[in-house]
Amino acid sequence: MRLLAFDEEPEETVFATAPVGYVLVAVWHGERLLLVLVRGRGCWELPGGGIEPGESPREAAVRELWEETGHRVPAERLRFVGFAHTLLTGKGELRGALFTTTVEAPTVRPPDDEIAALHWWLPTEPPPPGGQLQTVDTHLAARTARPSG
Repeated sequence: MRLLAFDEEPEETVFATAPVGYVLVAVWHGERLLLVLVRGRGCWELPGGGIEPGESPREAAVRELWEETGHRVPAERLRFVGFAHTLLTGKGELRGALFTTTVEAPTVRPPDDEIAALHWWLPTEPPPPGGQLQTVDTHLAARTARPSG
């Protein structure tokens, strides 16, 4: 994945080119950022994924966060940050809606077919073991001020 730009446009923005096709969620517990180890890519990333037909980016963020981490966060607790304009191998240019939230009680769910592990990472520490760190995702997470609610 290559980050081309970051668009600070309203959440409802519709783009004529490079449509919004995925979501990312930066989840914070204090100063720690939640990363998921995606089994098929061997990469530590922010929770997120594709937007299903008829689903808004916010709805996709709620769903993906639950599916990948076990955290149930109400849609209104997600703060929209902006759109990552990226170049994805095999998918071309797309935009990803970036959301952020905090959790009071961090959970670690058991691995499944998609997610091999979860890690609450302190950005001043070395990357977690077991996979490559998706630096585009951690760069985007750094753009999210730790939300207060």
